[in-house]
Amino acid sequence: MDRYAVMGNPIAHSLSPQIHRQFAEQTAQVMSYEAILVPTDGFDAAVHEFVASGGKGLNITVPFKEQAWQLATDCSDRAKRARAVNTLIVHEEGRIQGDNTDGVGLLRDLVQNHGITLKNRRILILGAGGAVRGVISPLLSESPAEIRIANRTPERAQQLVEAFRDLGSLSACGFDGLDGYQADIIINGTSAGLSGEVPPISEDLFPGTEAVYDMMYNRAEPTDFQCWAEACGARRSLDGLGMLVEQAAEAFYLWRGVRPNTQTVIQSLR
Repeated sequence: MDRYAVMGNPIAHSLSPQIHRQFAEQTAQVMSYEAILVPTDGFDAAVHEFVASGGKGLNITVPFKEQAWQLATDCSDRAKRARAVNTLIVHEEGRIQGDNTDGVGLLRDLVQNHGITLKNRRILILGAGGAVRGVISPLLSESPAEIRIANRTPERAQQLVEAFRDLGSLSACGFDGLDGYQADIIINGTSAGLSGEVPPISEDLFPGTEAVYDMMYNRAEPTDFQCWAEACGARRSLDGLGMLVEQAAEAFYLWRGVRPNTQTVIQSLR
């Protein structure tokens, strides 16, 4: 049986085993998928051990995505752009190929699942960490009017602008530099929700927005960011569960060559 897994720390909360088992059942793929807790200083060793035991592919989650990019024998263009890898494909000769499916996962959830138009829209992204870096290139491929990246540390946001400037219109600022800014779509890529907080931005940003999207998710109820945004006047709020399932589907396709139905999986997780 072909063996797959997700590696991270922490990992007990991961929905990936449930998602990929549903994909395998749907598509009649004979495979196993498990969650592996990896010590923060033991990532490379864990991957090589997995490959040596015959493992065929891995999903990589926090905090190892940048290490996975460095470990991979070669990477897709989108992974090189992101400088982060969330999917490893093990080839017969032992070559480990890295890819990043986060951006395409977000794009499919926004555009296909929720019918949101990104072309000529002003997009505000909150945060400048690895999660955000992986989605900038795919978002720019939809030709928005501009993307502004706001971060607690403006310098980190500016680094992303420099890295992706050749792909489209980008600007950067601190959270305190958003006064008077009007976005059509706001995407929360911060980790504030992990501690029950929201990003330190003005409530005035939300009235008039078409949609807000939290890359975090709760299965049964809106996230804190969604609730706050709606209370402040956002017309529509979405969470990142669809992105999680869509990025998993892209990884599954890279491994198995077949595309699963994501809608049934999203519904069952809810």
